[in-house]
Amino acid sequence: APAPPPARHLFSDPAEIEALRGNLLAWYDKCKRDLPWRTLAAAELDADRRAYAVWVSEIMLQQTQVATVIDYYNRWMQKWPTLQALAQASLEVSVAGSGCSPCPRGASSNTAPCLLEQEVNELWAGLGYYSRGKRLQEAARKVVSELAGRMPRTAEDLQKLLPGVGRYTAGAIASIAYGQATGVVDGNVIRVLCRLRCIGADSSSPAVIDRLWDMANALVDKSRPGDFNQALMELGATVCVPKAPLCGECPVKQHCRARSRKLFGKPTPVPDVEDCGDGCCPLCPPATEPWDSSLGVTNFPRKAAKKQPRAVRTATCVLERRGCHGAPEYLIVQRPSSGLLAGLWEFPSLPLDQGLQEEKQREALADHLQAWTGWPVVARSLRLIGEVVHIFSHIHQTYVVYSLPLDRDVTLDPALSPSRWVTEEEFHASAVSTAMKKVL
Repeated sequence: APAPPPARHLFSDPAEIEALRGNLLAWYDKCKRDLPWRTLAAAELDADRRAYAVWVSEIMLQQTQVATVIDYYNRWMQKWPTLQALAQASLEVSVAGSGCSPCPRGASSNTAPCLLEQEVNELWAGLGYYSRGKRLQEAARKVVSELAGRMPRTAEDLQKLLPGVGRYTAGAIASIAYGQATGVVDGNVIRVLCRLRCIGADSSSPAVIDRLWDMANALVDKSRPGDFNQALMELGATVCVPKAPLCGECPVKQHCRARSRKLFGKPTPVPDVEDCGDGCCPLCPPATEPWDSSLGVTNFPRKAAKKQPRAVRTATCVLERRGCHGAPEYLIVQRPSSGLLAGLWEFPSLPLDQGLQEEKQREALADHLQAWTGWPVVARSLRLIGEVVHIFSHIHQTYVVYSLPLDRDVTLDPALSPSRWVTEEEFHASAVSTAMKKVL
């Protein structure tokens, strides 16, 4: 086993731990934000419904800002207030849009009649990381069908039994919903703990993450574990922020060794973290990246250099026809059930090779569109509209957008991916990505 880090990186004084808990919880009671999932969890007496309310919020909050999640969460809980309701949703479809009667102009879709699609994707559209909603639904079905509708009651069982529930989510559910004295480690907690104890090694490395989990489990308040974990995350989200942290407002500033270092340089009570032992401390900053006095507490945490997102170009065509009531209709097709934006709808699209000349990409798209129109598409009939850029976490996506008005009927091949014609209103009500909404 690796040698334990020097005590200066840890919380080893029981009196200090007790003081930190008290200060943090007092601040949280006074300053916490009023969020719908907190209100639901505090008011719900049924343990399974309480855990479900916490679970949905934690899945939605992964990689997504609180302000964005609130509206999605409220609509989700209104539509599916229980596990049982969500499990049933997997068997249901909904109508996207209102004026969707079968069009006499011929086949309007190669799906079932009208605009049918999974409700979960429809509600999740725009929230990003779409596989989260699918896994949440799968896990709800498992709880109902295999666990008799009863949520697992410990962090260990939550992680072991529910697909899509990792160590953090399991700890959050168990501590908030069930009062299990288990810590949590997310991005906010990593930042707070690294600053409190001057942890300057790569905070994304497994070795450092393991130490932070040990620390979180040692710090968690045994009588109010859920509130303590939420307080620690709240501190990172509102005070101990990545840039320009509000150190003067921090309720645990007297315990923060990064702040002491900033204020006092190298005082006797706080040894220089760059001189930890023989220079091999697993939690100290690397010798090549010493303390930068201009950064202060924002020296911590440190992460390995982020990989640049790969550049991807895609040709996209907005096929348009006049609907039976004279309003424009647009052809959308469904993406594969796995991978990026799984199961969502989009305009017919074709990935492009890097460096492909505009004339060649137009020809490639015309060939691709023939499969959807059933007749040859002349490349020069495609009108270039422009480019739309959308940044995913790991992809810099550029959509090269073309339009093609159609003046004849199109019979869609049922052997192809599901497709359908929609009005603009129906398009925005469908499970389409934010990137596609930019295109239209």
